[in-house]
Amino acid sequence: MALEVVVITGMSGSGKSLALRALEDSGYYCVDNLPPELLASFVALEQAHHGQRVAVAMDVRSATALPLVPPLLTRLREEGMQVRSLFLDASTGTLVRRFSETRRRHPLSQDELLETRRALVQTIELERQLLAELREQSYVIDTSVLRPAQLLTYVKELLAVKPDQLTLVFESFAFKHGVPFDSDYVFDVRMLPNPHYEPTLRELTGRDVPVIEFLRHQPEVERMQTHIAQFLEHWLEALAENHRSYVTVAIGCTGGQHRSVYLAEQLTAYFARHWSTLCRHRELDRR
Repeated sequence: MALEVVVITGMSGSGKSLALRALEDSGYYCVDNLPPELLASFVALEQAHHGQRVAVAMDVRSATALPLVPPLLTRLREEGMQVRSLFLDASTGTLVRRFSETRRRHPLSQDELLETRRALVQTIELERQLLAELREQSYVIDTSVLRPAQLLTYVKELLAVKPDQLTLVFESFAFKHGVPFDSDYVFDVRMLPNPHYEPTLRELTGRDVPVIEFLRHQPEVERMQTHIAQFLEHWLEALAENHRSYVTVAIGCTGGQHRSVYLAEQLTAYFARHWSTLCRHRELDRR
């Protein structure tokens, strides 16, 4: 059985330690803040001990060595290992708030005193630049508005699918809470008929039968679903040939409760016939 290697990187304060804990709970041998120079040696050691699943977290504290990571991961794949790279991100405002609440210093901070907001923002943007290449080559999870339990669930769901095939992730969200950072494609469905204005449907969601029946009989909703499906069908093969492991399709409405949820569910069921799929609802999952 090929060794499974998961590398977790991302912004400081984005939840990497929490994600690593989820993997530890799932039976992975985990190492936090492993220097990139030691990755190959660590993997070789685990192979010698017949390990099956390992996970390592790396962050900007290893900034000078981070450029080594992408070619290292490529080499491990070529040697037959199942390698996945996850990148945890969050909005700058969210990261500033988290650092302020915990009174932690940013790893790149050179100031012994408490950082001002302006200095912290500049440090976070510098970190984004240093991690840009790793982010580009990883599956991104936006933790800006996620509860800890949501993040744990999302990580476990991602790792439950086979790593050697493209997986479509359909995600509903509310525009009033911001567009997810982890989106590859974003579709705005706020122009569609809104069940919120139907008193009997207002408290329900796009997973409830009355809302499903309401939206299913709206020509505009059917047309939108068809257009999104046609777009994805046209490009999915090309994305798979480009060695993409995950493609996240975000569908947003005003509250993330009815229209976006319905379309995410319908599209997941449609594409599940030929592709590996996951469906998640950012706003509903927070409840």
